[in-house]
Amino acid sequence: MSAPAASADRLRREIEFHRRISSRAEEIWDWDTPAGRVRAARRAGLFVEHGRLGPGRLALELGCGTGLFLEQVARSGAAVTGLDLSAELLAQARARCAGLPHARLVRGNAEQTAFPAASFDVVYGSSVLHHLDTEAAAREIARLLRPGGRLVFTEPNLLNPQVALMFLVRPLRPVFGVSPDEMAFTAGFIRRRLAGAGLVAVAARPFDFLHPHTPVACVAGVRRLGDALERLPGLRWIAGSLLITAEKPR
Repeated sequence: MSAPAASADRLRREIEFHRRISSRAEEIWDWDTPAGRVRAARRAGLFVEHGRLGPGRLALELGCGTGLFLEQVARSGAAVTGLDLSAELLAQARARCAGLPHARLVRGNAEQTAFPAASFDVVYGSSVLHHLDTEAAAREIARLLRPGGRLVFTEPNLLNPQVALMFLVRPLRPVFGVSPDEMAFTAGFIRRRLAGAGLVAVAARPFDFLHPHTPVACVAGVRRLGDALERLPGLRWIAGSLLITAEKPR
């Protein structure tokens, strides 16, 4: 099978997978638990902080899904565009973000968008790069960023034991709601991909020891413990997620 045909097949599988789970997406992705909501708020804060988002800034969220992060990031005052491949998820995002003057939504493929070059100050996203051809996605992000523009993503960390189990043991994929083609990666892998696309100041650091099913009474304590573990050499590399940042050269 040729590369374009393989890519088209992968996109079709992604569209169908997300159509099937769309009514329960946030439940399947564990954003609807008390700990999940804390984790989501932290990620939205990281996008705003590391993207230096605020009034006058133009941002693109790749794989915006139900609009969970778009809604929170738009409150920074930045003008935010959300892009997703799934019509069903975008319908939920439109309902969620209907009253936000700085948010708009577009359906499209993150690896090959219709936006002009140098359209955005920031491109960000949560748990989307590992669904994509990372080489193609990195090139497209580099194209979309203005000189000096910033990339900020949070992604599952393949060195985390549960993440490795979810992604590498294929019979367990349906149990964890993992689509057929997505694959988590390591910090080293994504750093090489982004640097290969010409981006600079590339960094990928592990974070997040708060499990989404942490009992509500334990969330604050586990969060404090997790903050300490994130600073420990060695052990921090098995945290659940990666915070990935980079810049486009000026």
